[in-house]
Amino acid sequence: MAEAGNKRVRTCVGCSKQQGKYDLLRIVRNPDMTVSFDETGRRPGRGAYVCSVACLKEAFESRKLQRALRATVGQEDIDKIVSEIGEANDDEGIR
Repeated sequence: MAEAGNKRVRTCVGCSKQQGKYDLLRIVRNPDMTVSFDETGRRPGRGAYVCSVACLKEAFESRKLQRALRATVGQEDIDKIVSEIGEANDDEGIR
């Protein structure tokens, strides 16, 4: 039986590797149907997890990200998300 304090496990939509929720990057479809990087992991909306920018690009190219978010995701959305991840990485040392 699982213990009460177990880790929250999520699966990367790019490579299908399972990791703890806080070890992955969350991409969120906001209520207004825009897609962005969720730095806190707590924003409202439908989320999908990736373990790296490379997996984000792979998930986009294979359309797994679009299916997971149930939304249309364009190349400009991916470019925006990559820059948001880069800014967060510069600010806080995220991957």
